[in-house]
Amino acid sequence: MTDILIINATIITMDPDRRVIDHGAVAIADGRIAEVGPSDELAARHDAARVIDGHDMVAMPGLIDCHGHAGHGLIKTMGSSTGNAWTEACETVYTVASSVDFWRAEARLAALERLKCGVTCGVSLLGGGNDIMRTDEPAYGEAHCRAVAEVGIRSFLAVGPCRPPFPRTFARWEGDRAESLSITQADQLASCEALIHSCHGMADGRISIALNLPVYGRPADEDGSGEAIKAQSDAVLAMAREHGLKLTQDGHRNGSIAIAHDVYGLLGPDVFLSHCNNLSDREIDLCRETDTKIVHNPSAIASVMARCPAPELIEAGVTVAIGSDGTAPDRGADMFRHMFQCMHHQRSHFHDANVMPAGKVMEMVTIDAAKVLGQGDRIGSLEAGKAADVILIDMAKPHLYPPNMPLYRIPNYANGADVDTVIVDGKVLMAGRAVATVDEAEVLDDARRETELMIERSGLQSLLETPDGFWGRARFPD
Repeated sequence: MTDILIINATIITMDPDRRVIDHGAVAIADGRIAEVGPSDELAARHDAARVIDGHDMVAMPGLIDCHGHAGHGLIKTMGSSTGNAWTEACETVYTVASSVDFWRAEARLAALERLKCGVTCGVSLLGGGNDIMRTDEPAYGEAHCRAVAEVGIRSFLAVGPCRPPFPRTFARWEGDRAESLSITQADQLASCEALIHSCHGMADGRISIALNLPVYGRPADEDGSGEAIKAQSDAVLAMAREHGLKLTQDGHRNGSIAIAHDVYGLLGPDVFLSHCNNLSDREIDLCRETDTKIVHNPSAIASVMARCPAPELIEAGVTVAIGSDGTAPDRGADMFRHMFQCMHHQRSHFHDANVMPAGKVMEMVTIDAAKVLGQGDRIGSLEAGKAADVILIDMAKPHLYPPNMPLYRIPNYANGADVDTVIVDGKVLMAGRAVATVDEAEVLDDARRETELMIERSGLQSLLETPDGFWGRARFPD
């Protein structure tokens, strides 16, 4: 007995042959893809408990977002147009103004947003801003993981220590009372170890833990803290190797990949690095030689300031994926948007519309992204034996018509709101845009309440105001 049979769809398989099957079908049994092929053939062979008619739809692998940030979903655009206020807000909120309930509410909101955009797997760093990680205690990461598991998508939660020096001040909230905590690097490393044991592999393997390190300069550039930074790097790398976990870093640029290799020995096949702007030829070679993976975040502010040489990396043989860097201060979880941005960001640089073909950016959010996360044999394509992570895109829309050339329509015209159905591990999480796993209104209400409490605790109400220069000018004043 087949559990689900999708019929009459255009199937974009992303398999090694990149097959596209018109009037195709996908058979799903026991959480895995049983068969992919023509509708008439599969309908004759499979007696399905549930049949989904994919007429006027494209079925393709669930999208994968290889870089984002937990916590950002409840900060969004606060202070984003006022100097360094947004980064400072992140640091304040993530250290002293957020409760366990904040992290749970944000995780449910962010996972729901990803789900409704067809993102079936995402990476989230437990914090952000100026290398602030909410790993003072494991409760925050555990709340995040349980919340994402409740929504039903896959997630890699990246955890690690803040940048030295230590100790750092955090606050534990109980109701309206806060207890100040002085947190050492050892405290954060112990919290990461606890999260590995409590969360890695939970929800039938849909939740994974990865480890994160700040991007370092050379020790001499770190105000005398080079020894502490090297010790931190060694400790986290050893933890990753001991547990067989992925290691990531956020914000590489201007020679830092060479430093990561030469000074800290961090590059390797289980490492993926984000942003990676202004790389040298040697750094591109190092990524190829060590099989280090790269995540290009074309919609990020970092990509406004400089360029990730994604085309050059790909042509050198490096595996490159796309990340949202979401969901703040000015971008969300819609990977269709980031595919489009990737194409035009790179084409603008080269003044060449032939750079970054539409097919390549679709690979970068499916099969290539799966390889970045070490999941290429499990997700990222519609092939028999792989996990049944499938999305259906409703193509019967004015902006997606006429009904031809879906390989071009999707990266050039589609958006997250076009996703009709999402299946993860063979379970239908959304159909007809109705989410089956959580109450959307409840998720939004929790997010609103926790945001209001966070703003009250942090005293950041002024960052909600419209800044001078918002209207009538070509740029904000300095």
